Amino acid sequence: MKLTSEKLPKNAFHTSLSQYAAKNPKFIQWINEKTDHYNHANLVDKALQILKERIRRGDAMAYFLRGQVYFEEGWYEEALEQFEEIKEKDHQATYQLGVMYYDGLGTAVNAKGVEYMKKIIDSPCPKARHLQFAAAYNLGRAYYEGKGVKQSDEEAERLWLCAADNGNPKASVKAQSVLGLYYSTKEPKELEKAFYWHSEACGNGNLESQGTLGLMYFYGQGTRRDTEAALHCLREAAGRGNVCAQGHLVEYYYKMKFFTKCVAFSKRIADYDEVHDIPTIAQATDCLPEFISRGMAMASFYYARCLQLGLGITKDEATAKHYYSQACRLNPALTDELHALLIHQRI
Repeated sequence: MKLTSEKLPKNAFHTSLSQYAAKNPKFIQWINEKTDHYNHANLVDKALQILKERIRRGDAMAYFLRGQVYFEEGWYEEALEQFEEIKEKDHQATYQLGVMYYDGLGTAVNAKGVEYMKKIIDSPCPKARHLQFAAAYNLGRAYYEGKGVKQSDEEAERLWLCAADNGNPKASVKAQSVLGLYYSTKEPKELEKAFYWHSEACGNGNLESQGTLGLMYFYGQGTRRDTEAALHCLREAAGRGNVCAQGHLVEYYYKMKFFTKCVAFSKRIADYDEVHDIPTIAQATDCLPEFISRGMAMASFYYARCLQLGLGITKDEATAKHYYSQACRLNPALTDELHALLIHQRI
């Protein structure tokens, strides 16, 4: 299970720009007058001009906001330099440096990532309080992966439980979801705990957990089997962009012999670009790339099977081979499982 970092809690950049626009009619006027320039690049350029002027006037927050613009645009070296400059005065800059050093964004992977997260957790400053749940999640990830610290599932679990804060919606919802994943994959599995944490995370808006809850209801894992609740969760999650949930719906449509629906749905998912779409979807949905590729592999396999047999679509064995190969490339283990079912005529 390869995890990702918790995003900066409460995006200060967007909040600040909206507040700035409300207080500065000239910014709105500029947008209205420059309709031919109303695109992302020009808006970023304008935001940087505004922040430069605010920095000149001595606005301390503007230093962080400029670094955050660089970070969100993927200009990591510039962001790193900006955050380093203000890390002693701004806890959000320290947090972002922790993420960047841990994940190797704009710099080599460095033990400073763990150091900065510990600094946030241990800070008595009230201004660091809103960052501490997320920092605890990230430090738990470090212990789980054994990067920068000695590997320890026990310490990872302890930190994630602190970060999850009994399901508090203002705590780390990502930690709540990861606890669900952790309890369903550890040995021995603790599926009732997994169901509880996925329920908490789903209730707090986590998309990954919503899809996983659907599967737990479907197979009766950690709870009683409930097909109606399962389909509700899977359809809701799929509609919000959970690709793994989309893949499992494809499987459901195939097994229920809704072949026309299966073909239409599976082709759309199978035709995602694995190089560009997986990281883009992961960024937009905060779903793990591992599960996104699993959903794409499942859709590719069932689309290939429909093409091979001519179910809901004109038979095309050559194209079927292409999608079987794609499924294998995306997730070899899952494809082996599905192929075994195919051999035993269960698909």
